[in-house]
Amino acid sequence: MPGIFQRGPKATASTSNDHHSGRESQRSAPWDYPTVSNDSTSREKHGGILPTHNNQTQNPNNEKSKVFNGIQPEGESGRRGIHPFKFLKICWNSASYASKIVNLLWPVVPAAIAVRYAKPDAHLTIFILNYIAMVPCANLVGFAGQELARKLPKVFGVLLETTLGSVVEIVLFMVLLTKDQFQVIRAAILGSILATLLLCLGACFFIGGMKRDEQKFHEAVSEVGSGLLLTAGLGLSVPVAFHTALVGGELVSLEQLDHKVVMISRIASILLMVAYAIYVWFQMHTHHGLYDDLFENDEMMDEDRHKDLRKAKLTFTECIFALVISIALVTIIAIGLVEQIHHIVEEYHVSDAFMGLILVPIVEKAAEHLTAMDEAWDNQMNFALSHVLGATIQTALFNAPLVIIVSWGLGKQMDLNFELFDMVMLILAILVVGNFLRDQKSNYLEGALCVLVYMVIATAAWYYPNPKEGENGAAAAAKRMLVGGGGGLGLS
Repeated sequence: MPGIFQRGPKATASTSNDHHSGRESQRSAPWDYPTVSNDSTSREKHGGILPTHNNQTQNPNNEKSKVFNGIQPEGESGRRGIHPFKFLKICWNSASYASKIVNLLWPVVPAAIAVRYAKPDAHLTIFILNYIAMVPCANLVGFAGQELARKLPKVFGVLLETTLGSVVEIVLFMVLLTKDQFQVIRAAILGSILATLLLCLGACFFIGGMKRDEQKFHEAVSEVGSGLLLTAGLGLSVPVAFHTALVGGELVSLEQLDHKVVMISRIASILLMVAYAIYVWFQMHTHHGLYDDLFENDEMMDEDRHKDLRKAKLTFTECIFALVISIALVTIIAIGLVEQIHHIVEEYHVSDAFMGLILVPIVEKAAEHLTAMDEAWDNQMNFALSHVLGATIQTALFNAPLVIIVSWGLGKQMDLNFELFDMVMLILAILVVGNFLRDQKSNYLEGALCVLVYMVIATAAWYYPNPKEGENGAAAAAKRMLVGGGGGLGLS
């Protein structure tokens, strides 16, 4: 695309050879490149194929456009400020056909808000409308985050995009926390990890495998991700194992056990957040050169790259504006959704396990799922895995501990004492996915297996019983005390 990007220096000396090598680089995968160092030497070697950011360039229609300092070429819009009609058009077209189809659901957003106040007793209708309305709002958060990430350095952009994709989840957790819906929060934490790890990753493998015999990805992405997930699973399981080992025994009373589990959860949360900070430092500072080159090579492999470069892009101001509007809408919709959970569980006999493990995580991760699947379709598996594993790692190492820390500040007795069924499913899912990632290859069979496993877990969650109101016994009493009358998974 000479009208948008120029080749590096010395490109004119051997135009045909550089053109040929440029095409070869698009077909070559990042795993075929040798491990690179963290300095800029490796990136200088690719000067003939990587774009350079000049002070002035032209768009595909040969119209001169402005290029601003500090903005990466991939995200350059050539405009300043906010242009309402262009802003709406770009947001409507979105990043992919799937996202564009999701935008057809925008009329549901005002309908959900209106019905919530006009007919407050129509609980099922309000829940369904708010559930559907969350999808286009989350999609706008994801799209604005993706546009903003393109304007920033590669590694920082991917981390920022993953963080913004988790905004919906964090908002939902905070709203649930204010309503003391501890059982739904705990189930949603593990449900979010399972949905991203099995459903989203499986969909990426399956969709990408429909066009190719197999796809490959770099071990730097898969091994670091699977290792962190296993570590996170162990950290989250410690309070569960502690409680299971001591409940019903004579070593400690129920009150003492309650206090100890809460304290262990708080200390574990702090340590998990430290682990997440080290992970971010690993990607952003000590090994940024490796990840920069991987992501740049992945962009060269994008089969729709020529289309993406021609698309109009949001300005920096428009990205911020879109994020503010979408996050505000997500908060409003989340409040309306959470208010109806108790009524749906009580009146329509939907189990708490299914609500927390399946329904809430699917809608909160909708934007990230669409982004990752679009990247897998375009054969950008390092990007897709970074979003899938990055989102899962953030939920386990940051979002879940954040809920515990905030509840601590609010004086609420929220802990990480998950239901044993949920924790066993999480550990097994991490092991299964880690085994699939070991060979740095994927195909549609592995994707289908991941999705089928998720469907089996969803079926079990649907039939998972809620305890009876008149249930007695040490176990039931322990659950009531641990959650302050409304916490562990399965309590109404």
